[in-house]
Amino acid sequence: MPSSLSRRHLLGGGAALGAATMLPYDIALAQAAPGGTLRVGMTAAAIPLSNGVPDQGAEGHRFMGITVYDQLAMWDLSSFDNPPVIRPGLATAWTVDPADPKRWIITLREGVKFHDGKVLTAEDVAFSFDRAFRSDSPHFDNRAAAQARIRMPTIASWRAEGEKTFIVETRTPDSLVPFGLTWIGITHRGAWEAAGRNWDTFLNRAVGTGPYRLESFSIRERAVLVRNPDYWDAARIPKHERVILLPLPEANTRVAALRSNQVDFIEAPPPDAVPSLRQAGFQIVTNTYPHTWTWHFSMVDGSPWRDIRVRRAANLAVDRSGMKTMLGGLMVEGAGLLPPGHPWHGRPSDPVRTDVAAARRLMAEAGFTARNPLRTRVAISPSGSGQMQPLPMNEAVQQNLKEIGIEIDFEVVEWNALLGLWREGARALAPRGITAINVSYSVHDPFAALVRFLKTEMAPPASNNWGFFSDAGYEAIMDRLYTTFDPAAQDALLAELHAKAVDDRLFLFVAHDLNPRAMSRRVQGFVQAQSWFQDLTPIRMGS
Repeated sequence: MPSSLSRRHLLGGGAALGAATMLPYDIALAQAAPGGTLRVGMTAAAIPLSNGVPDQGAEGHRFMGITVYDQLAMWDLSSFDNPPVIRPGLATAWTVDPADPKRWIITLREGVKFHDGKVLTAEDVAFSFDRAFRSDSPHFDNRAAAQARIRMPTIASWRAEGEKTFIVETRTPDSLVPFGLTWIGITHRGAWEAAGRNWDTFLNRAVGTGPYRLESFSIRERAVLVRNPDYWDAARIPKHERVILLPLPEANTRVAALRSNQVDFIEAPPPDAVPSLRQAGFQIVTNTYPHTWTWHFSMVDGSPWRDIRVRRAANLAVDRSGMKTMLGGLMVEGAGLLPPGHPWHGRPSDPVRTDVAAARRLMAEAGFTARNPLRTRVAISPSGSGQMQPLPMNEAVQQNLKEIGIEIDFEVVEWNALLGLWREGARALAPRGITAINVSYSVHDPFAALVRFLKTEMAPPASNNWGFFSDAGYEAIMDRLYTTFDPAAQDALLAELHAKAVDDRLFLFVAHDLNPRAMSRRVQGFVQAQSWFQDLTPIRMGS
């Protein structure tokens, strides 16, 4: 039967932040690990679900989605210097049916085996898609569906045709299907049945085809992944024996764990700790990557952000240069959803800038001043995947906006809970006075970067148009994008779409991350890709 337990139930009824109470026990176990073990301090407050379509945002996919599992299409994360491109994964080819642009024909790789020895077939792919997209399936997993459906919202049907061909059909032509395929991890029916036909039990017995096997899983404490010596891609068989994942949502706790040799590798060290970590001999690794740190504005009736003067004023008020200094240089000043120089950035007629005097004039035109401020509420998190340093960053923005007559009150919730609010949408949160939400995310593909936020039909629950934005001019560009399969023509449409969103200030554009990580000198061979996702398999653990 499909799982009915919520994540809160799995956490024993406590908030996810309660995971911190278990850390001394976990870190003590990790400290005793053998030399071939990589110990990772994540920003997440709990271990991402091991069901093949994990929660905890892109960090969950990074540490549980592309380690234990493979997808039909995958990202090439092998280069520091070049942006990743999609490469064949469990599929060797995907093509649009020349007779029907809504039908994709996907050819599976020969000879791939699951961790339990079963050979991959198209029926396994169909089972995995049923799990995430077919509500009436006996093996439907609503937690997988919550993550998958927002990635492939046009999917209409799918089926196996023989052992090595998988068919996906969409409601309308959708040139972006290959990007959606990168999110869906593949398992098989026999593994689910071996777990008692229960997805909760499966979390401790997960079976995929990935370069790591799941050895143990404790959602509040840690997960242990072990090297898969039989992995189908010999070049990506891990160079170490195991990975221990530890949830360490508080930045200073991650630093303390690294300094005391309790972990080897931490995500998002706080900027003020970076100089001393370098001085102490730790490696600090950064790279540009497609990331944006924004506020999403509500466009529902009654929201103050419907007024373009208010949106423009807020963007003019943000001191991005000062924030960059505060973060020790570990950011690029926000210039849109995509950073300058990106092929989809385009040429906005009104580039993002700071001008406090102009911001005050716009607020006065809108009827607000420091003595008569606009008051509203914004949902934020204290940590999370790609959130950088959300508390000090949001406090800096709060102070910037106060200076022009916008007073912000924060509703602070744990990262996974914030993602839940993001999926609910602005209409559901309007009674609580929330008119904006701070969520950072990867902008590595056209759907993730733009379409899911701007297309009318992507409003919740379909996808992530949180603010219920709708505009015919934007729709026309995206309709052309969906039916355009030439990459260069797609790039031109995406540049046009992004420039329009920047000129209309549809979001509060604040920062682009540089993805800092800190690690012990024992960690060797890591290549930080220009991506939210990273490949851990090349890492060797020195003495």
